[in-house]
Amino acid sequence: MDAQRALLDELMGATRNLTEEERKGFKEIAWDDKEVCACYMVRFCPHDLFVNTRSDLGPCPRIHDPKLKESFEKSPRHDAYVPKFEAELAQFCEKLVMDLDRRVRRGRSRLAQEVEPTPAPPLSAEKSEQFSVLEEKIKNLLEQVEALGEAGKVDEAEALMRKVEMLNAEKTALTQEPQNDKVLMLAQEKKMALCETCGSFLVANDAVERTQSHVTGKQHIGYGMVRDFIAEYKEAKEKAREEERLAREKEAEERRKQREKDNERRSGSGDRDRYHDRDRDRERDRYRERDQDRERSRDGNVRGGRDGGREMDRRSRNGREGGRDRYRDRSRSRSPVRRGHRRSPRSPVRLY
Repeated sequence: MDAQRALLDELMGATRNLTEEERKGFKEIAWDDKEVCACYMVRFCPHDLFVNTRSDLGPCPRIHDPKLKESFEKSPRHDAYVPKFEAELAQFCEKLVMDLDRRVRRGRSRLAQEVEPTPAPPLSAEKSEQFSVLEEKIKNLLEQVEALGEAGKVDEAEALMRKVEMLNAEKTALTQEPQNDKVLMLAQEKKMALCETCGSFLVANDAVERTQSHVTGKQHIGYGMVRDFIAEYKEAKEKAREEERLAREKEAEERRKQREKDNERRSGSGDRDRYHDRDRDRERDRYRERDQDRERSRDGNVRGGRDGGREMDRRSRNGREGGRDRYRDRSRSRSPVRRGHRRSPRSPVRLY
């Protein structure tokens, strides 16, 4: 019926049985809708594993559609949604396994429970009297057996020993009580075995056909799939965490190396800056010494120029004075006084 319905949906569409009014309000279901079973989309739905078994979970309340699963597998968003759907399936499976493990522990403790003998109830007065009489008879017979043995009457001693054994059997029968039903049931359960995968009780040393029938049953296979998926999921998560840890360590190592390079670069640039500063200081000192030498040289030239100027002035004055003296001497040599007469100031000057 389901196959025919799926075929009709594929040929005529999912809205083939809807009226025009119903089709107007009809919404096409997509694989990422909440009504669709995410567990079925990514792997399997646990509701489908235990149908008609003791662990039957009933029908799944969400949609299982092979066409939606096919569209999900072909979707470009497939890889982005797989971790989310797998986490939801893992949560569901872990809940199932937790309940199963509790059942397994209860079964294991039930099988491990030892059958302890119940203490013998106290004997009644009548049985106590019989018990005392038997003990007295056994004691007397043992004394007779010892005497006959010393006298060498072996056959008679053996006959009395057989009577002693019979009396001991009667004595034991008085103290024994029949086992109750609970002790018998526990003794019978000791012959059972427990399946660690699905928690089912098996008959120990049962026929191979019955054991094989259990192993290939829905319940055993279903819980095997659930346990395998959980182990695979945890292994993948652990691997992802390990890869993330290695990536963080690698990134931290690269940052450390980069910091070391930056420190070395800054250290090298600092040394170069110190060398440059030292060179600039030396150059500045040379320039300062050169300027000082120039200033001293300039000061010396100024003082020398001043002294030279004074000397030239002095020489110039001396030259002027000498010229004046020579002029006077010449004038005197030309004056009439030197000829022996003095000219009258009123006398006219005679031109030569």
